[in-house]
Parts: sequence; C-alpha cells; structure tokens
Amino acid sequence: MDKVKAMQTFVRIVEANSFSKAAETLDLPRASLTATMKNLEAFLGTQLLQRTTRRLSLTPDGAEYFKKCVEILGAIEESELLFLGPDSKAPKGKLRVDLPGTVGRNLILPHIADFHAMYPEVELTISLTDRLVDIMQEGIDCALRVGRLQDSSLIGRQVGNMRFVTCAAPSYLAKYGTPTSISDLQFHQSIVHFSGRTGRAFDWEFVTDQKVVKVEISGPVAVNDADANVCCALQGLGLAQSGAYQVREHLKSGALVEVLGEWPPTAMPISLLYPQGRMASPKVKVFASWINSLFEGDPDLQQRE
Repeated sequence: MDKVKAMQTFVRIVEANSFSKAAETLDLPRASLTATMKNLEAFLGTQLLQRTTRRLSLTPDGAEYFKKCVEILGAIEESELLFLGPDSKAPKGKLRVDLPGTVGRNLILPHIADFHAMYPEVELTISLTDRLVDIMQEGIDCALRVGRLQDSSLIGRQVGNMRFVTCAAPSYLAKYGTPTSISDLQFHQSIVHFSGRTGRAFDWEFVTDQKVVKVEISGPVAVNDADANVCCALQGLGLAQSGAYQVREHLKSGALVEVLGEWPPTAMPISLLYPQGRMASPKVKVFASWINSLFEGDPDLQQRE
C-alpha cells in the first residue's frame, strides 16, 4: 500500500465530506477510494470514518489521524520544494478559485490574461458566487472574501483593504437636498443593500472622531448585489454606500456625487482564504502574490486605510 497516496485520499475524503465528491476532484473512480480506505483502516487496525447513507464523520481515531496526515503531507510538499529544480518548482496544474461576483467581474477577470501569461501551466477554474462556499468540501484551493472573517478552520491572508464612498445622483440631491451630517440620513432615502445569505440589511458605518458609528438606513429599493446597488443610485432612487472602485468613474463623470466626505465609511479587509497547508502549493502562492500586487496598485484597494 502506498501510504502517502492513502493519506492524500483520506484527507480529500474528509475535506469533501463525501466519497463521490472526493473521487470527482481526484479524478478517480469512487470504488478506488473505497478500496483505499478499507486497506488503510485494515493496516492501522482502527476505524477512521463512520459512514451512513446520509452522513460521513470522523471517529476519534480518525480525527487524530487526519490532523497528523495534514501535518505530514504539508511537510512533504515543503521539503520537496526545497530540492526540486527551478523548472519543477514552476506552478502548474489545476487551480480552483472562488471569487465574489462583483469583485471578480470588475477587479480580477479584466486582468486574468496577465496571470495566464505569467503562469501558462496553471489551469484556472474560477467560480463567481456570493454564497457561503464550503471551500474544503467543494475542492476549492482558495477563495477571495470581503469583510471581517468569521472564526474558521481556514487560514486567511489579507491582500487588500476596500474603501467605500457614500454618494448619490445629482437628480436625487436636487430633489431631496444634500446631507451635511450623519444625523441628516434619517431624513433621506437610501438604497438598502442586504445579505443574499441571511437576508439581513447591512447597516452603514462611518468613522468619526476615530470611532465607528453605525446607522440603520431605509429606502424604496433593497438589493443583494453590489452592482445593482450602484445601478439604483445612478437612477436617483436614493443615497448609496458603495465600493470606491465601483463608482470612481461615475464620480469623475458627475453621474454620482460624493456626500458626507468628512465621515468616510469604514474600509473592509479583502482576504484570500485557503485550507491549512494549501499555501505551500506554488500555484496558490503565485495567485496570492499576483492578487496582492494587483490591489497594491489601486489606491481604493490598498492595505492601508
């Protein structure tokens, strides 16, 4: 029995929480994974996985063995990279990346040909979604996320900092006036942006006297998409709080006007998430470095607030 291959198979099954999904990402028949696990458990003399028709879970021994496998496989990959020649270290193979829809369409995909030119042997599979993706279960190598990270078994590396702007169309300001303080917002209509996952509306946040002030807003239209938020603002339906990168051209043209500039909205961190040990992979490393350099050149996305 190839012990390293058996460890890799076991880790992928646990990450995917499914024999079928693991087989799909490993490009192997499901029966091959079943046989590998049977042989591995027989060799170790203990049950690693509890399988039912609906659930797959680790036994206590399986949980301990999984932790050791992740450490061992990570150490093997790091050790190999130290001694392989330059050509062998070149990133290659499939790289599965998940991006938020608006960020992916506006910031990443317009430059993706540059990444391909730099790393032609990396085969990118890019998904655009704002849903809460289970990175390990779906076999994703890394995912870009905007906002404060929740407690997770994943590792997060900050690659940028998104600046926001409060703005409105001239037609709206002509009709309702321009707010001159945060307290004025109670007299104005706003475009409500709500979470597609929870359905909860996002409060607006402002920085004043080095403190964060939250404001609950309301208005005639509610959307769960950042591009839709800007689209509604352009039509004069209300004030909007949007990513600065999304509205900078509209601000230059005069289609939108910044308001409450003395009280900037709080910036949000942009992070690249990946499973433990995955950053040792050359293809994930170069993608993270490329994203970081891409954002570093943009004043609306730089690390500093």
